[in-house]
Amino acid sequence: MAMRKFIMAACCWGFGSMVHAQELFVFTEPASNMAKGNIGLRLNNYVMKEEVGDGYNYHLIPEIMIGAGKKWMVHLDAFLSNRNHKNLQAEGGSVYAKYRFYSHDDIQKHFRMAAYGRYSFNNSDIHQQEIETYGHNTGYEVGTIATQLLHKIALSTSVSYERALDNSKGNKFPYDGLASAINYTFSAGKLVLPKAYTGYHQTNLNLMLEVLGQTNAGNGFSYLDIAPSIQLIFNSKARLDLGYRKQIYGSMLRTAPNGFMVRLEYNLFNTF
Repeated sequence: MAMRKFIMAACCWGFGSMVHAQELFVFTEPASNMAKGNIGLRLNNYVMKEEVGDGYNYHLIPEIMIGAGKKWMVHLDAFLSNRNHKNLQAEGGSVYAKYRFYSHDDIQKHFRMAAYGRYSFNNSDIHQQEIETYGHNTGYEVGTIATQLLHKIALSTSVSYERALDNSKGNKFPYDGLASAINYTFSAGKLVLPKAYTGYHQTNLNLMLEVLGQTNAGNGFSYLDIAPSIQLIFNSKARLDLGYRKQIYGSMLRTAPNGFMVRLEYNLFNTF
């Protein structure tokens, strides 16, 4: 009887991993959280093309994700880049917290909503009008996310308010009255493989398309990016994301809006 219960639990856990796989977006976060007691380790790599000249800059963002409770999730990030140096230099970090406040679950579908906030600190120079607390600006962001899962398709949207502060080491925000912005995103993901689920060891292939935009609250300048990506999940534990972000409209100064993203992730279950 004990073995039978174990097998049933393992099958349900694996099925749940498969069903939710296409909800793990690449450039945005869904409203769902990782389970309490789980820890995720990430290496986020960004190779971005400079608008002026032929150069590229590289940003490395190590990240720890913690399932802090039934409805809470916390991310801890460190920011490193070679934009101003030949070698990688530490530039700051951030704390991100997400609270899922609504969930309506059904068989192979659900609708969830969450609120989130991020506080970041950074010591790099401020070189663009775009406000980005994930790797560039000291400041904070607060917002909401809504995610709908329908069998093998997931849809998600978010809106947030973001505020830039002065960076450390004397790098003050140079754009008077332009330190606040509204962000908006829309993401769609589809589970392509496996066609039929037989166990958690199967590799999942997910295709994503995401739209990300920002409008400055001071002057109305904005941008809109499109970001297609491919995602592979191995043994329901390890994950590889490959994405490309491309600006399709922009009226604000951005020094490197286009480039590639590669993410490696590994999850540790029931760690506490």
